[in-house]
Amino acid sequence: MYQASVPAFLQMFRALSAILEKAEADAGARKIDPAVLVNYRLAPDMLPLASQVRIASDFAKGCVARLAGTEIPKFEDNERTLAELRERIARTVRFIEGVGPADIDGSEEREISLTVGGEEMHFRGQAYLVHFVMPNFYFHVTTAYDILRHCGLKIGKRDFMGAT
Repeated sequence: MYQASVPAFLQMFRALSAILEKAEADAGARKIDPAVLVNYRLAPDMLPLASQVRIASDFAKGCVARLAGTEIPKFEDNERTLAELRERIARTVRFIEGVGPADIDGSEEREISLTVGGEEMHFRGQAYLVHFVMPNFYFHVTTAYDILRHCGLKIGKRDFMGAT
């Protein structure tokens, strides 16, 4: 369970943080207000970049905490700059790095309950990780990447994947 979650979260967060750093430098070079990027969305009914990063963070820290049976760290969801989004990622990474394999391994059958959109959901640990968390996590990281790419940031698959 640890190997299926933590290394993937860390790899993607390191890549996403590097992309956000590139976006900040690119915005400065192109004289674009970085707030435009933070608030940009691909479609009117989609969430903006800031929300995509926040939700990816929430899925990762929530998953690790639930699988380990510990309290989920609470963040304020008030990031307004690319630097603040990178700091949120750094806080998420620090929390995830503080959880070891012995804390998560063996959680395949752990009962996981949570409320999403007012609906209570129940999972066993492995199904929660594989069928709920990971697809959602990758969706939001990918959407953050897509927003920045759409806004003209010169990034590619290697940037998305980061160091493996």
